[in-house]
Amino acid sequence: MRFVDIIEKKRWKEELTEEEIRWWILRYVAGEIPDYQVSALLMAICLNGMTARETSALTMAMMESGETIDLSRIEGIKVDKHSTGGVGDKTTLALGPMLAACGAKVAKMSGRGLGSTGGTLDKLESIRGFNCYLDKETFIRQVQDIGIAVIGQTESLVPADKKLYALRDVTGTVASIPLIASSIISKKLAAGAEVIELDVKYGDGAFMKTAKEAVELARMMIYLGEACGRKVRAMITDMNEPLGRAIGNALEVKEAVDTLRGQGPADFTELVLSSGANILAEAGLTADKTEGRRKMEAVIADGSALKKLKQMVRAQGGDADQIEHPELLPKADFVTPVFSKERGYIRRARALELGRLAMEIGAGRETKEDVIHPETGIVLGKKTGDFVKPGDILAWVHHRGPLEGEWLERLYTAFEMSAEPVPEKQLIYKTL
Repeated sequence: MRFVDIIEKKRWKEELTEEEIRWWILRYVAGEIPDYQVSALLMAICLNGMTARETSALTMAMMESGETIDLSRIEGIKVDKHSTGGVGDKTTLALGPMLAACGAKVAKMSGRGLGSTGGTLDKLESIRGFNCYLDKETFIRQVQDIGIAVIGQTESLVPADKKLYALRDVTGTVASIPLIASSIISKKLAAGAEVIELDVKYGDGAFMKTAKEAVELARMMIYLGEACGRKVRAMITDMNEPLGRAIGNALEVKEAVDTLRGQGPADFTELVLSSGANILAEAGLTADKTEGRRKMEAVIADGSALKKLKQMVRAQGGDADQIEHPELLPKADFVTPVFSKERGYIRRARALELGRLAMEIGAGRETKEDVIHPETGIVLGKKTGDFVKPGDILAWVHHRGPLEGEWLERLYTAFEMSAEPVPEKQLIYKTL
């Protein structure tokens, strides 16, 4: 078998066989196929797509490229959630402890942020001492004992995805539904959860720019997961503006803690409650979503969800006092308010631009080598639909050094204005 024949076959929009897909994945992981050839194939896939059968074969080949995690020793229903990425998305930090307090077993592997998209591991590491890298036995034991662990992906788990994603990132081949779906589901299958909730985002700050594209991606991932015996659900959610108000690692940890105390932003709270209700119903832990939502609200009200977060932080070496007292989290040297110059309504707070601006002051990384400053970021004072007048605060900037005038102007123009009232934004477009 020659790899160039596989490239040419896909160039002519022909379907690759399971044998061909398995062969090139295994050879690429082994270092026997060069990046420049795989780049050519990835571009052909981006341009010409893959059938459901090809995507399924690619998912299984990627999953089998390394070790998998057997969670069968853990008593109870093992659940996981995955977001396709967005600005201000701190869902795991609130949803995970809430699910654990409701009796689910949350075995979660998360990633780091790159560009305008934040990473769960970066947020957790803003907590003093938090260890994202537990060995497999410790991970399983912690999930069994307290119901939740959140760790980074191990080097031996789905190594094909690590190599392919790094290559896709630098060759303009990220935005492909078959490649995104196989990347996500191969990792979810390898991580061992029985029930998987997907938050597939669309809009300015997401990979999928339209709701239609997000639905297509979600349906493909549901198909792939269910074909392997998993229960999979998906929510299609809007990422045209940041989720919640905080953008930046320590700031988002604080907002997650606020949410677990019943004081979080309305949009973020709604997403967490809806997602949790879906998971509990799918896992058979509640009769339906209505009961699931009541249960999620109850663990906020009685403090048991916040207690689970503190237990997880403490178990993974973190300073749980920073959860009990979020004012102890890293703080920026400066906090600068940005004021409105106009009167009107916020038509949109552009997610992509706000994420980029936060990254540029240290809240994210443009390359994998960049250092994150956990105390930096942006907290929105106004969001879509809000009325503002000159002098009202649009946002607070948490920063380390002087802010350039051009940067501040970009922040100001990230808020699109309207003279007329703006209809209420629908955060959750559809549940599949």
